[in-house]
Amino acid sequence: MCNDGLTVLSLFDGMSCGAIALREAGIKIKQYFASEIDPQAIRQTQHNFPDSIQLGSVTEVKATDLPPIDLLIGGSPCQGFSFAGKQLNFNDPRSVLFFEYVRILREIQRYNPDVKFMLENVRMLKEHENVISCQLGIFPVMINSALVSAQNRVRLYWTNIRTRTVPHLFGEDVYADIPQPKDKGIFLSDILEKDVDRRFYLSQRQISHLIKLDFENAGSNDDTVSVINGQQYCVAFRGRLNPENGFNEQKPEIRTDGKTNTLTTVRKDNMIISCGYSDEPVRIISGSIDSRKSGVGFRPVMSGKGACVRASASHQSVCMLVQDGKIGLRHLTPTEWCRLQTIPDWYEWVCRESDIYRMLGNGWTVAVISHIFQFLKD
Repeated sequence: MCNDGLTVLSLFDGMSCGAIALREAGIKIKQYFASEIDPQAIRQTQHNFPDSIQLGSVTEVKATDLPPIDLLIGGSPCQGFSFAGKQLNFNDPRSVLFFEYVRILREIQRYNPDVKFMLENVRMLKEHENVISCQLGIFPVMINSALVSAQNRVRLYWTNIRTRTVPHLFGEDVYADIPQPKDKGIFLSDILEKDVDRRFYLSQRQISHLIKLDFENAGSNDDTVSVINGQQYCVAFRGRLNPENGFNEQKPEIRTDGKTNTLTTVRKDNMIISCGYSDEPVRIISGSIDSRKSGVGFRPVMSGKGACVRASASHQSVCMLVQDGKIGLRHLTPTEWCRLQTIPDWYEWVCRESDIYRMLGNGWTVAVISHIFQFLKD
């Protein structure tokens, strides 16, 4: 690593999670070039990192116009690859932008064959993962953000920052050799705010709407009530629980009336309306509100981790609070999303709430990236 710092080129820079991670890893930056077209993301970057040099669209970036690059980073748009999307893969114009990353990497390698690079993307079909690996000349490491945060977020990282070579009959394969981060044992309950504005709570009407969609999706007109430890909870609820074991069991037992685990009772006096917690113990159940594609309703995350945050669904990650026989179902706040993505407190927001959700969903789990960047010091 250069004594006066690294010259970094960040493609698809977003809110500059790469710059955040470099600072958190204690790595000095000489110059930071950012390629981004979202005006709000650019605004965020320039507010927190005013020395960043914005380059605009990745299609207009030419490495020959820049000083020698020491580190190339980026997370090309993943919508075409994601199992949560339509899986258009390289037929999706957003995913084709990956080849812009390859083009720029090749341009840099012509004058700096030892340039370090890191590319992040979602889990995908193996055949498409292999296309990326072939283009970059390295196989990725898979890391789940759950090791360092309260969020389940499995991602692939192609990087030559630390590698290992495996010989075979026809030559050798190169693998990213980043060890798994140490499990910090952080759960959603550890990062929730204690005093949350009432607007984040689902209303009785919203819960009723969820239940209606749930039954339409299931094709049932039953008015069945699930009972957990004798209590009726008023949420549209899909999944299994074991409240006796803290809702974190991998193989929980179901407690229902024997017909269904969809909770359908909606009564105002059974809802938590207050925003803070009292001295009574609160059971916190992590989960998400799913779309029609996978069955409408609240789906618990049995590990106790938060659901993966997504740019296209700012209100999908939710939590259920159970207290003294009452329940509350609420969206996670922007602060809680920041904690899920391990954004440090010093990072300041200057944009609207909806933009915060979107950028965090598109962003990186900073603690994972910082863990990878630590090996730049070797």
